[in-house]
Amino acid sequence: MGAARSPGPRNRGGGDGRDRRDRRLLLGAFLLFLCSSVGQTFFVSLFAHDIRAEHRLSHGGYAGLYLVATLAGALALAGSGHLVDRHPARRVVLLTVPALALGTAAMALSRHPLPLLVALFLLRFLGQGMLTHTAFTLLGRRFTRSRGRAVSLATLGLSVGEALFPVAAVALAATVGWRGVWWLAAALLLAAGASTAALFTAERRPAPTPAPTPAPGEPGEPGAPGRPGETNRAAQPGDPTPSRTRAEALRDPSFYRVLLATAAPALVSNTVFFHQAHLAQSRNWSLTATASAFTVYAVATVLCNLVGGRLLDRLSALALLPYFLLPSGAGLLLLGTVDAQWGLFAFMALHGVSNGLSLSLFGATWPELYGVHHLGAIRSVVVTALVFASAAGPGLSGLLLDRGVGHPTHLVALAVYCFAASALTARLPHRPSPSPGRRHRGDVAARSG
Repeated sequence: MGAARSPGPRNRGGGDGRDRRDRRLLLGAFLLFLCSSVGQTFFVSLFAHDIRAEHRLSHGGYAGLYLVATLAGALALAGSGHLVDRHPARRVVLLTVPALALGTAAMALSRHPLPLLVALFLLRFLGQGMLTHTAFTLLGRRFTRSRGRAVSLATLGLSVGEALFPVAAVALAATVGWRGVWWLAAALLLAAGASTAALFTAERRPAPTPAPTPAPGEPGEPGAPGRPGETNRAAQPGDPTPSRTRAEALRDPSFYRVLLATAAPALVSNTVFFHQAHLAQSRNWSLTATASAFTVYAVATVLCNLVGGRLLDRLSALALLPYFLLPSGAGLLLLGTVDAQWGLFAFMALHGVSNGLSLSLFGATWPELYGVHHLGAIRSVVVTALVFASAAGPGLSGLLLDRGVGHPTHLVALAVYCFAASALTARLPHRPSPSPGRRHRGDVAARSG
């Protein structure tokens, strides 16, 4: 008789104990994505009017601070992302979540542009950067055959934040003020930090594999420059992809083509969301209706995230890359050329499709290409690039607005970027090994029940 099957993605054999650890890790990653919401542009931008008014900042001045804070956060992440490879997840979470709470408290206390800059840096580095990087790395390292579904389930935490937090924040701000909302966020993060860390007590780092001595200047990365040809096999049993070091990934031209595509959702979302109030004002749209469009976006993201996870487990990440940006590109063309507010809702729905697929793709693409042994180090470079994209979009768009270049030009240019990135990923010089999902279709189907 077959053993009873537990719900949710299962990684590989190992009994009920392994299933419980997998479920705990999924829940922990879900909470990390949820907590990251306070550092995401969709949440921070809700208070843009109050922040500019109290700090006497122009649109360009506030966008400049946001740009500097985000870029500084990207640099900090590039230097600290490897910590997920070298320390237990519980320790990383116990440090990161309270530090993010400190950033929300700093936002509530800020009375001058300099403290505001520090608060924005902490929010962007730890919220948008470190928490999502940690969650994606843990998922990619733990799951192999069901990696796509695992990522799609865990990233629902971010979708829940997108659906609930804007509405809740606006309602609370009407009663406790915008600073009060940030104080409440700090309290919730402190409470969530310990409970989330407890879920990772059984998390295990990849099993060690025989490896050459690290090259000088790149500790912990066997196969670094100076030792050509040395790579590690994947640490996870059942994962056929050879593990590559960060240095080897950076020498691969395909890395940059894929990076251009995976950075597009961050670039588009942050550019449009950061200037949503100005866009609504310029087109005489209702701010209430504009905010309600986030519900459409969240629903589309959730549905396509779940669908994308199942597709990835049966196909491969790079097989879907040339197509996932096409809906977003079409939505940007509509938003750029249609002044009626239905164009906004159409964009939110179409961009939600691309964003939902991207959440699963981002978690599955890099381990599929480069294995899992150095996943944290490689992904830290990727997340850094995404943070740079999320900073450059609002900053450049703000400068163009100050110079009289309207939203339609920005939006159409972003659409062209999406279509160009899709074309580049369709012409990759090589493809990864067939995904575990496709090579073990029967196993995936059995675990789906």
